[in-house]
Parts: sequence; C-alpha cells; structure tokens
Amino acid sequence: MDDKKQQAKRFFVNDVDGYSSKHIAKFLSACEAGDPSEGGDTEETLSSPGEETAFHVVGTVSSSSDEFHFLHEQYESPPREELLRHLLDCDVVVYNISERSTQQQVDEATWAITALHAKMEQFKSRKMFILVSTVMTWALTKPQEPDNAEAIFSEEEFRSRRPHPSFRNHNDLEKRVLKLTKGKKSKLTGYVVAAGLQYGMEENLFHYFFKISWLLNVPKVPIFGDGTNYVPMIHVYDLGGVIQNIIEMRPKSKYILAVDDSKNTLEDIVKRISGVLGPEKVHKMSLQDAITMEAFKPGELDCLRINLRLDAVVVNDTFNLNWTCRSGMVEKMENIVQEYKDARQLFPVKICLLGPPAVGKSTVSEKLCQHYKIHHIHVRGIIEEKMTHLTKIINGVDPEIDREEVAAAQKMMENINESLEKNHGRLAEHQIFDILQEKLNSKPCRNHGFVLDGFPKTYEQARMIFSDKEPENKDTELMSLVPWYNKTITPEYVFALDASDDFLTSRVQRLPERVAEDEFVPRLERYRQLSQAEETLLDFFDHREIHPEHIDVSTDDSECADVMKKVIEIVGVPKNYGPSPEEQEEENQRREDERRQKLAAEAVERKRRKAAALAEMSAQYEEWQKNLSEVRRQESELLEAQALPLRNYLMKHVMPSLNEAMSECCKIKPEDPVDFLAEHLLHNNQQK
Repeated sequence: MDDKKQQAKRFFVNDVDGYSSKHIAKFLSACEAGDPSEGGDTEETLSSPGEETAFHVVGTVSSSSDEFHFLHEQYESPPREELLRHLLDCDVVVYNISERSTQQQVDEATWAITALHAKMEQFKSRKMFILVSTVMTWALTKPQEPDNAEAIFSEEEFRSRRPHPSFRNHNDLEKRVLKLTKGKKSKLTGYVVAAGLQYGMEENLFHYFFKISWLLNVPKVPIFGDGTNYVPMIHVYDLGGVIQNIIEMRPKSKYILAVDDSKNTLEDIVKRISGVLGPEKVHKMSLQDAITMEAFKPGELDCLRINLRLDAVVVNDTFNLNWTCRSGMVEKMENIVQEYKDARQLFPVKICLLGPPAVGKSTVSEKLCQHYKIHHIHVRGIIEEKMTHLTKIINGVDPEIDREEVAAAQKMMENINESLEKNHGRLAEHQIFDILQEKLNSKPCRNHGFVLDGFPKTYEQARMIFSDKEPENKDTELMSLVPWYNKTITPEYVFALDASDDFLTSRVQRLPERVAEDEFVPRLERYRQLSQAEETLLDFFDHREIHPEHIDVSTDDSECADVMKKVIEIVGVPKNYGPSPEEQEEENQRREDERRQKLAAEAVERKRRKAAALAEMSAQYEEWQKNLSEVRRQESELLEAQALPLRNYLMKHVMPSLNEAMSECCKIKPEDPVDFLAEHLLHNNQQK
C-alpha cells in the first residue's frame, strides 16, 4: 500500500469549485496512468513510465464548505508561500483560465509558472505545467486569404493568432508559459491548451439556454445576435481527456487546440436545445437585450459571439482520446440534455392521486402542484384546454401555423364535437386517452412532472394509457417478470386516499356548495364496486412494482395538512430549480417585513412593560413616602410621651435650684461662671 502511494502521481488543478476545473479534476481522479508508449508520437515520459498508478488530484477551492470527494487534498485559498509548497510536491500542475477572464486568475497562473521556473533547479524530477487557456485568444485571427470566410485554422498557425481585446492577458500568459518551459533540458515542461467553449454535465456558458428551455416559461428561446457565427466547443470531459493524453504522451507540439469536430453556429445550438428540451421555437434578439434581461454578462456575450472554425490536428492525429462527444453538442443533444438533468438533479415528479369522491383529491393535487411546481392534470381540465387550443389554431391566432395543421385541428374538433353529441356531452374513452397521452408526453410534463387527479379509474384504462404501445425490441423485456409499461408517462408515486362512507357523506353535507346527494352516492357506489374488481387499478401499478401508498383521511382538515405531510415525506424534496430571482427577492422581502414587524412588536411590548414598571415603581414610592410620614409621626408622639415624666421631675427638683444659682451668679459676676454654678449647686444640695 505504501509503495502505491509513493508511485501515485500528484496532479494539481486550480479553482476546483469552478465548473470547468471541477469536471477536469473529477475526470483525472477517475483515470489511471497508462503506458505512454502505447499511443502517438512521444518526446519524454513521466518519472515512472508504463506504471498503472492512480492519479492523486489535489487543488484549491474558494470555500471549505464544499467537500470534493474526488480530491486527494484540497486547499482553501492558501497564501502563495504555502501554495508554492503544494505545487512543488506535484508532478503535474494544471492551471485552468478558460472558464472566465478574471485578472486575478490570470495573475495567479502567471505567478505560478514564474515561481516554478525560479525553483526549477531544486526539482528532484521533471515537472509538467499545463495552461488550459481559451480559443478566445484566436478570436480576431485573420485568414491568409482575406476573402475566405470559411477558413479553418489549426495549431500550425498559432503564432499568427490574434486575441479578443478582453483576452490579451490570456494570450500574453500563453506566450510566457511556452517561453519559460522552452528547451529539452528544462526540468519544467510546459503545454498550452486552447480549449473551445465547454459544455456538458451541468452546463456553464450555455446554461441560460438550457434553463429557459427546461422551465418552458417563454414560448420561444432567444438567440442573441444573428446566430450565424461558428462556435468552437468541446465537452468538458473531452477536455479532461486531452489533458490526460498530454500527461501520458508528452507530445512534441506544445500548443494544442482542444475542440470537437463540430462546426455548429450559435443558431444551430440554440435551436437544438429548444427542440430537445424546450418549446421547439426560437427567435432572434439583440445583444443589448441579453444585457437588459440579465441573461448574460458582457464577457460571456463576447464568448458567444466568437466566429471561428478550428481543426484540432494534434488531438485528432496524435492522441488516443476516448471521446465523450466528438461530433459535438448538436448531434449528441439527447445525451447532453440527460447529463444536464442528472447533474442538476432535474427530475420530473410524477404522482397519481386516487380515492373516493369528496376525499379531497383535487385540494391535495393543487397543493402538491404548488409545492413541487408541477402540472395538475384533471380529465375535464385537459379536454377544455385541448378544445381551446384547437379553437386558436382554427381561428388563425398563430400566423406561423401552416394550413395542414389548421386542417388537422378542424378535423379533430369535428370528431370531438361529434363524440360529445353521441355520448350526451361526454367524450369517447379512446379520445380521452389520446388527449391524456398527448398531455403526459408534452414537454412541461416530461420536464417537470405532474399530478394525475383521480384518473384512470380501472385496470383496463391504466393499461390502455400507460401500456398501449410496446417496444419493437422485447428481448430485454422478456427477461423481466415486470410487465412492460411506458416509464416516460407512468406515475412513479401512487397515493390512495382512504376514508369511510360515513365520513365522506358527513363531509359532503357540510360543504358550503354541497354536492347533491343523488350525484354523490352513485359515484361513491361506483368507486366501491371498482375497488372490489378482480383486477383493480391499484393492482396495475403494484404488478409493475409501483407500490401504492395508502393514506387514511379521518379528519375534516380543509388544508389537508396531514395528507400533504405524508406525501412529501415519501416523495421528498422538489427536484427542480429553486425560486427565480424575482420570487427569491419577494420571499426575502416577505421575511424582512416579518422580521421588522416582529422587531416593532417587541419594541412596543418592551415600551409597554417599561411604562408599566415605572407606574408600579411610582405607586410604590408614593406608598413608601406615606408610610414614612406615618412612622415619623408615631415616633414623635412616642418621644413626647416618654419625655413627660422627666420634664416634670426637672421642673420640680432641678429648675428651682438652678434659677437660684443663676440669680446669684448674675449678682456676684464671678470670673468663672460655670465653676461658680457648680459649687453653688453642690453646696445647696449638701445642705438639703
């Protein structure tokens, strides 16, 4: 185990929490180092050629809150001295500046190659520096024949490349890497990879088009600009494969274009995204509209406006690349869309809600649709929606609809009206099934999901809707004991709301707009009969391992809180985008208003309590003052009463002698009156 750890090659990737670097690092961490002698023209080999050892990928992240399990080590915004130590410990250093044109990122990559070059003499073995740059450094390259608008460039012309003004620093860094790592004897080998605009997985630059298509909240997906420009691209995992081939094969060419074989325009790309994921329509808008709508930042628009046709000669002729998407996004759009949904966990939530009449299916359905942001499907509602749609087509509301569509709509409307007349205002079952299947197969339901409210009602209806067409290739299905069904439109969660007849009857009678008993009772009896059939609707789902969940409804709760709680516990959290910026702003404002109201209420309560405390203290002080006055009065009376006997004694026995002594003193006027009075009183007292 220790030997393997010593043999493992360390690869550094910067900014792993960014879209591109994350997937490059993830790709490399899943690879094993192959024998470079197996493919292509090689110049040098790594320190241990031919060894099958895992790549230990390390990298920097902006926040420690994100944990990347595929990283052997991760460093949170380390200072440069510490970062240099980590770089010196690695066999390969990959600096990716292709994702965004921030000066900080370019500056750090410039520092890294300069610092490594300065320490080159201390290297114990050869190291490799790979700069992942961008085709934006080719944006203004002119063809040798000025009149050739369809010119295709390759690596052979990299010295004549001309960068977009916003990417001059990228171009300067490319030159610096090639200059500092030049020479066969150099211990630092350098490569520059000019990567096409990257796509795949959760998407990055093209995310706006994917998101607006998936949300389906606009009738047409916008194309900003004329859309005729050719956009050189590469799948992000194919970019990882290019880097892997450089590491293992060390090609002679130090400048490598990394683009797929597609030559698609921006219009081709957006149309295909809209066709597979969205409303299937596009319209062109100005570049200023993109800024006004905050769809793209100016730097992102610069990338989308690139107009280049590139040929990756080294990749195609030298590398042994196991392509993920060689033919490009447009041709492989179904796969790219599935990657996008998987990476962002955008899965439709498909629910079927069953139960007797008046049990609360519609109320629960509406609340589930609000919670999960999915679509409420009620048979009567979708029939009305279909007829309204057909009427608009027939009346020519949309000028883009051709005559064939109008004729088809007229024919369908005639069939619907004819069926309604024959069946006393009800559609034939097969027409209901067709309309329902069309709705379930629509983009909104396939992207987001639905709640099927109270339909179908029988085993046979469910079979006709969800299992009407079996696949041509049944080989895999025959090996399974589970009957075939259309997984695209079949609910994944089935909930049966159960309630007693007495409870339902009592609820109907208490409703403000009461359902007539002669209508409710037959519906309830019909539901109970179907529940006792040999093959029930619940059996259809159970046989296909979609096991229904029974929820007892025994309390007359208008909000259906208990039912909602149980359903959400089983289905889980919403599997779509969070609130839009506008909705998030409204929610933040609501929370802020609630916080302010709470603080204001608390301030009023504190003021009231303070006033009450002051009033109580004032009353207590007044009472204390009153009691103090009473105490003083009583003390005064007591002292008066206690002093009366002493006063009488003094008047009778002391005062006469004292008056006599004072009179004598006044007559004689001795030098010391006090001493005279004392002797006089003492003498008279002894005589007495």
